[in-house]
Amino acid sequence: MTLEILTPDKKVFEGEATSVTLPGTLGSFEILNHHAPIISTLQDGKLVVRGGGKEEVFLIQGGVVEALNNVVTVLAEGITHR
Repeated sequence: MTLEILTPDKKVFEGEATSVTLPGTLGSFEILNHHAPIISTLQDGKLVVRGGGKEEVFLIQGGVVEALNNVVTVLAEGITHR
């Protein structure tokens, strides 16, 4: 799946991923390839991107996520660490 992580200032990440774990406001959840369409709010927490045998961790400050047609877009209010 294609993943984009955006903040109001810049594009933080764009690339292919096999899974992404997100800090949802009702609890952590994971999006995998060909996930059903979803829109969810996010709270401050750890966003983990997995793909190509690697794992990247971002600490986000709230936001929203949309998964549609195997494209996942994360709109984060801020990124505190990469």
